[in-house]
Amino acid sequence: MGILDSKIPSGPLADKWTKHKNDINLVNPANKRNIDIIVVGTGLAGGAAAATLAELGYNVKTFCYQDSPRRAHSIAAQGGINAAKNYQGDGDSNYRLFYDTIKGGDYRSREANVYRLAEVSGNIIDQCVAQGVPFAREYGGMLDNRSFGGVLVSRTFYAKGQTGQQLLLGAYAAMNRQINRGKIQSFTRHEMMDLVLVDGKARGIIARDLVSGKIERHSAHAVVLATGGYGNVFFLSTNAMGSNVMAAWRAHRKGAFFANPCFTQIHPTCIPVSGDHQSKLTLMSESLRNDGRIWVPKKMEDAVAIREGKLKPTQIAEEDRDYYLERRYPAFGNLVPRDVASRAAKERCDAGFGVNKTGEAVYLDFASAIKRYGKEKAMTSGIKDPDEATIIKLGEEVIEAKYGNLFQMYEKIVDENPYKTPMKIYPAVHYTMGGLWVDYNLQTTIPGCYCAGEANFSDHGANRLGASALMQGLADGYFVLPYTIGDYLSKDIRTGKIPTDSAAFDEAEKQVRDRMEKLMSGSGIHSVDYYHKKLGKIMWNKCGMARNAKGLEEAIKEIAELRKDFWENVKVTGTIESKNQELEKAGRVADFLELGELFAKDALQRNESCGGHFREEYQTEEGEALRDDENFKFVAAWEYVGEPKDAKLHKEDLVYENIELKTRSYK
Repeated sequence: MGILDSKIPSGPLADKWTKHKNDINLVNPANKRNIDIIVVGTGLAGGAAAATLAELGYNVKTFCYQDSPRRAHSIAAQGGINAAKNYQGDGDSNYRLFYDTIKGGDYRSREANVYRLAEVSGNIIDQCVAQGVPFAREYGGMLDNRSFGGVLVSRTFYAKGQTGQQLLLGAYAAMNRQINRGKIQSFTRHEMMDLVLVDGKARGIIARDLVSGKIERHSAHAVVLATGGYGNVFFLSTNAMGSNVMAAWRAHRKGAFFANPCFTQIHPTCIPVSGDHQSKLTLMSESLRNDGRIWVPKKMEDAVAIREGKLKPTQIAEEDRDYYLERRYPAFGNLVPRDVASRAAKERCDAGFGVNKTGEAVYLDFASAIKRYGKEKAMTSGIKDPDEATIIKLGEEVIEAKYGNLFQMYEKIVDENPYKTPMKIYPAVHYTMGGLWVDYNLQTTIPGCYCAGEANFSDHGANRLGASALMQGLADGYFVLPYTIGDYLSKDIRTGKIPTDSAAFDEAEKQVRDRMEKLMSGSGIHSVDYYHKKLGKIMWNKCGMARNAKGLEEAIKEIAELRKDFWENVKVTGTIESKNQELEKAGRVADFLELGELFAKDALQRNESCGGHFREEYQTEEGEALRDDENFKFVAAWEYVGEPKDAKLHKEDLVYENIELKTRSYK
């Protein structure tokens, strides 16, 4: 356990995946019927994996804490899914998608994994179309594409602003077919509490029925974790309230290395914070940056007047607007990668040009797009010399067809009509590129424990390009894991059922019960949310969009002190053997309080800026991220040895044989 062997196949980059599939061991159909697999998490990665593994003949158990797999956080993905099909004929290819993803991640991801992702991306679209996913289509009936940040082509397939939901319904339908066949046993409202190791191999989990409170034992020949990211360590994020790190962190405590925890993405296009009462933030899809132009006033006095409510954005003349992304990055404009756009927004707001009451917002304006589309629609509709009112009406109809549900959502939350006045947006925590370390087969450093989707670290480096999360989740679930897990399971065809009445299961269950009893024994001074909010403020202020050594050192100390206070003084009402949502939250926050410290430790040791990891000490004269390829071109994989501050660092050196490392530029 614990040796970093990435198992990357030899040979040319474009041949690695094909060669690997031909070389690895398989399990024949008759033997698959005798092998059990547990899948924890039923979002896109977990749902796709469960459905495909069951279709192949394995016996699958799925676990999710939601009341249905349909409610996985994957439904929140709005804008689209990338694939290198080159339907637009604009020069796209597998290599171009591979290159954009590596560059977008600021050269901190594995070549082999990313090329495989690009290679199977087209298959994902075919699979989902066959499932009935209603992708947008152009007038001729072909699937439509739009652009996302960090690329110069249109490769993003979409279903209005509901792409994640529609893709998840496709995976859920595939799961339901297997549930109906009896090949999947679905355990909803169940939470994984710990991973069970037998002779060093993952052989099952301890789960808690969240309705009855009952502790259950479930065995299998392999365990797949597909439980999403850990953005809620910041308390305020775009993640669902229940999103947590428990499954991954419990595996980490059992020996799975945690990789690059500080690589966290701040999304530039979120509805700004409105006050201390908030418990989550709302994402506005990056797809809006296709047509929305981002700006702040050029004049400080205009920004002040707007903040004081004395001036409306529509009263600012065009020449008095600073379209700062178009100014700073003319080649990519409003479609620069998320980390670049986020830092640029912060810089303008820090300089005093923010446009809401707190000074932490910029405008996302659709007026130009509405007029452009309106004129085009008038032309194609045979309307000659249309007046401005007609142009705006027609343009709004086009925008409504492309983004209507997003505009509706914004208006419901903010109570402003985004067709008539620009949206206000500001960066917020969104996605985590870090996660459990996995090899090319998606296996962690624990034999038999696999990790897929956002829960692993494998594909995005230091920053994820928009519309690539859905691509990775479905690639892992439909097209990677079902091949690679067979190589491990081929050694288990004679193992037989894994018993749950063993010493390993006894000990794991005891540890789970002891931990819950300890959570219940706090003095009861403060609520769970009190500690979560305090942790979130430490993380945002000292480990957020910009970090420095002093702040990170303070964060490590403060989080350790907060964690000590939490275990002594947290108030958890109710009982263990019953439905108890406070106990659920307490267990998740306890894990965040450990992860947060490791996050800060990881950020402190990485003395460079790259992607979403921006160390203030390491930046160019223009304020861009300054990488150190000589000393930090590696994956930081942390081994659990007790206290997070004592975690042991292992390095996986990143080798670039097919891409030349350059200073990342979008100008």
